[in-house]
Amino acid sequence: MKSIARSGLALLALPLLALLFASTASAHRAWIVPAATVLSAEDAWVTFDAAVSNDIFHADYVALRADGMTVASPDGSAVEVHNLHSGKHRTTFDLNLQVSGTYRVFMASNGLTARWESESGERRMWPARGATPNPQGFKKEVPKKAKNLQVTQSSRRMETFVTAGAPTNTVLKPSNVGLELVPLTHPNDLFMGEKAQFRFLIDGKPAVGAEVSVIPAGMRYRNDQAEIKLVTDNKGFVEVEWPQAGMFWLNATYQDNRATKPATQRRGNYTAVLEVLPQ
Repeated sequence: MKSIARSGLALLALPLLALLFASTASAHRAWIVPAATVLSAEDAWVTFDAAVSNDIFHADYVALRADGMTVASPDGSAVEVHNLHSGKHRTTFDLNLQVSGTYRVFMASNGLTARWESESGERRMWPARGATPNPQGFKKEVPKKAKNLQVTQSSRRMETFVTAGAPTNTVLKPSNVGLELVPLTHPNDLFMGEKAQFRFLIDGKPAVGAEVSVIPAGMRYRNDQAEIKLVTDNKGFVEVEWPQAGMFWLNATYQDNRATKPATQRRGNYTAVLEVLPQ
């Protein structure tokens, strides 16, 4: 049996960062999907699949690397996952919900990326695909006065939530780093035909004008994505009305020019898998 645990809940600079930026351009989507999100049994277990795919929740591209996977228990402490295995197309693991309340399963990254041109006009980028961004590497490898230099402060967060018994809110508190969702409606209390209210923050401030996409499962068997497109208001709020029951992939993107130097722009990408229950 394989297992991993994370002792801290801080954001990490992950190899996943480069993978997800590459997958965005080619329409691949990353996700962590639980077999169920609301469980009533004592000492419950839930299985998760994680992948990067063409069609959401249909593992057909590559398994999601589990580097930096973190599980926060209802009191915020880190929890071990069990039976971790990565195949060609998906990663699977189990989580034992020993304590009642809401758990947060997530991967997060935050760091600098850079693009520029060499003297001969050749395009360069840092970090290289699959490499981990770090401040030391940035100072050493990125020229300060390169031609057409673009430095971006980039953050990514991907997560899902599961609850044993009654929902709790401790793990829903934001870290105030990168693009985050702050649910006014609990993410494990969503029902078909009802509206859910969410707020998006960027580094702890309202993410005004963030673009939000919501896609239901089963797109492999439809002629269109059945996508719901929304934009956050001037306080970062957005409201989603669920058209059906089932699993949903929610993604939000944000960009502005209020980055911390040496970055000149700031980008955030947030993804959540949410389950909507029937009435």
